[in-house]
Amino acid sequence: MTRNPLFNANRMKLGIFGTNGKGGAQTLVPEAYKPTWPASVQTAQMADAAGFEAIVAYARWKSYIPGRPNHPSGIVMDPFTWAAGIAQATSYSAVFATSHAPTIHPITCAKQCATIDIISNGRFGLNVVGGWNKHELEMFGAPMKEHDARYDHLAEWLEVMERMWREDEEFDFDGEFYKVVRGASFPKPIQQPRPPIMNAGGSPRGLRFACEHADMCFVILKSDDPAVIRKQIDEYKVTAREQFGREVQVWTYCPVVQRDTRREAEDYLNYYAVEMEDSESLDAWSAGLGAQTQILDPSALREFRKRFAAGAGGNILVGTADDIANQLHTFADAGLDGVLCTWVDFIDGLNRLIRDVLPILESRGLRQPFGAQQPAAMAANS
Repeated sequence: MTRNPLFNANRMKLGIFGTNGKGGAQTLVPEAYKPTWPASVQTAQMADAAGFEAIVAYARWKSYIPGRPNHPSGIVMDPFTWAAGIAQATSYSAVFATSHAPTIHPITCAKQCATIDIISNGRFGLNVVGGWNKHELEMFGAPMKEHDARYDHLAEWLEVMERMWREDEEFDFDGEFYKVVRGASFPKPIQQPRPPIMNAGGSPRGLRFACEHADMCFVILKSDDPAVIRKQIDEYKVTAREQFGREVQVWTYCPVVQRDTRREAEDYLNYYAVEMEDSESLDAWSAGLGAQTQILDPSALREFRKRFAAGAGGNILVGTADDIANQLHTFADAGLDGVLCTWVDFIDGLNRLIRDVLPILESRGLRQPFGAQQPAAMAANS
């Protein structure tokens, strides 16, 4: 995995999230991002040229709202095909697809991942999820399993896939969910022993799964208090180290609202996430997440409504460039390794952050100037 920028020395790694769909914001403002291919390429190339470590696609097969399949929440490009195209259009950032275990066989997924890893020359990553959007999984004839059983399924799915990536000889597998007869897959991924795995397990069972299997544990931070954040992050890192003998990164995602003054930023946040919230989508999303996951209890879901509207529940980075740099510095000091960023308008948001925030992070030693990394990155990818 050494050529993959996820494993560079930057204390605060950065990525963009969700540009194969509408991103994280649940808003009705006209400037909200729309997932066209030109927009996907433009945002990816902006992040790539600035040295962002990750470009992450999400998986969605149906909108959050039953009976409304054409709602923007269901207009999402296939993450694997999208990641292959983005890998060809970029040269540095890691490119992630996301997969629900019930929607694709692990043999098929193993072949797709290996192919994209080859296209990217060793920059692919996979975000693995069990799935929580009940009516979209039912579309596959895959009824929603009990919460912990989803992780049993996901663990077996990942085991089959990793053996496909790793083993040179044919093998048989006889599990609870999958049976493989003389399994084999070639070519192998460039990254060995495997491409990096991301997982967003937040329940007690999910946390153990992430610590045992993932290289990047993806969390929703439950507070802005640095002490609470550090405790949450340490739970993952200590569990991985002490129970599974592994070192993991911990990442989160954050909607970003950057303006020249804090008041301007807060006013715009209130405009798009409160006055212009997509109430129908937000209600359906919150109900589904609350019923099928254990990330937050129902009272917390209600309190987090503004965060859900702003960007799928992430801590909101709001204010001036200095304000946003300060919050990212706080995250890094608490042990967070990286942040996937979302914006209402990705082009405008990326321009502001690259121009104004990155130099501050570099001046504080949280990131190295990307120009200094480029020769090594180009050599690794040549």
